[in-house]
Amino acid sequence: MEQGLRRRLWSAVFIVGFFVLWEAFCWAFHISDIVLPKPSQIIVTLVTRMPALWPHTVQTLYTTLVGFALGILAGVALGVIVGSSRLAYDVAYPLLIGFASIPKVAVVPIFVLWFGSGAVPAILTAMIMSLFPIVVNVATGLATTEPELEDVMKALRASKLDILWNVGLPRTMPYFFASLKVAVTLAFVGTVISETVASNRGIGNVMMIASSNFDVPLVFAGLIILAIMGVALYAVFSLIEARITGWAHRKDEFAMG
Repeated sequence: MEQGLRRRLWSAVFIVGFFVLWEAFCWAFHISDIVLPKPSQIIVTLVTRMPALWPHTVQTLYTTLVGFALGILAGVALGVIVGSSRLAYDVAYPLLIGFASIPKVAVVPIFVLWFGSGAVPAILTAMIMSLFPIVVNVATGLATTEPELEDVMKALRASKLDILWNVGLPRTMPYFFASLKVAVTLAFVGTVISETVASNRGIGNVMMIASSNFDVPLVFAGLIILAIMGVALYAVFSLIEARITGWAHRKDEFAMG
């Protein structure tokens, strides 16, 4: 307990120190606000413009969470299919890798053509950005399930569905939650990409307009908002992971010692 508190304290010190050094660097070398604004300026921008930024923040968070939820549903379904069938693995995996290799900014205009501008392209972009890591991790978790556990279930005359539900999916949980922490950050990236191209609301749209007006402190304020939301959701999934899959992780004192 004391060791964990000390580690968190040092983490906070380093984070605060980073922003202090950033502020001192800008003052010492007279860095222009257009090149790199000071953290104090970014904070002032956040405070003074938050009433105007708040609706855009809510919009970005909403579209990201909806797209992320759809990505979870589709990713788990595809991951179960790919991880449970060798034929599905051979067919789907190359397609998934090829699709993941396509820059998602090139897909946004297609979504705009199909669904028009607005929230739908942002939701779909967030979904496809978060899809791949979930599929890969769920499929990997199923593929690495111990054969001994499956043999025991087969000896008890369990069906394939019983084996999947009682052995495969529980053993996949550590991989699944690890993928969620990565996928949620990618979902924010997808939302912002779409908002800069095909939306008149959202933090991405605010950042694009601010950059065209050379309002760099506002651009960095948008980045800070995105970072805060990403870290908050990452922390939420870390807490859920610790609650559900604590059995799969070694204790800190054992791992450190």
